[in-house]
Amino acid sequence: MGGYASSVMRTQSPDNSPAAEQVLIELLRRAPAWRKLQLADRMSATVRELCLAGRRSRHPNATQAEMRRRFADIHLGPDLAAKVFGPPPPDR
Repeated sequence: MGGYASSVMRTQSPDNSPAAEQVLIELLRRAPAWRKLQLADRMSATVRELCLAGRRSRHPNATQAEMRRRFADIHLGPDLAAKVFGPPPPDR
C-alpha cells in the first residue's frame, strides 16, 4: 500500500482511520467481480429500504400503491414516474 493513491486520496469516512480505509480499499480491489456486484446489490437494497422508511414516516396512512408511486418519484424522477404511474398521490 502507499504510492500515488495514498498521497492524493482523502479519507472518505470520518469514523475510519486512513490506515483502516487503505485496508478496506485494498480488500475491495482484490475482491472478485461477483463479490463486488453482491456488495453493490446489498447497498442498493439498503438505500431502497431507507428511502421507503422515510416515505412511510412522512406518509403513515399511505397505501402500498401510494408508497410505490412516491418511491418512483425519487427512484425514477417525477417526470418519468408520472409517465409510468400517472399523477402523484395527493398529500394527506
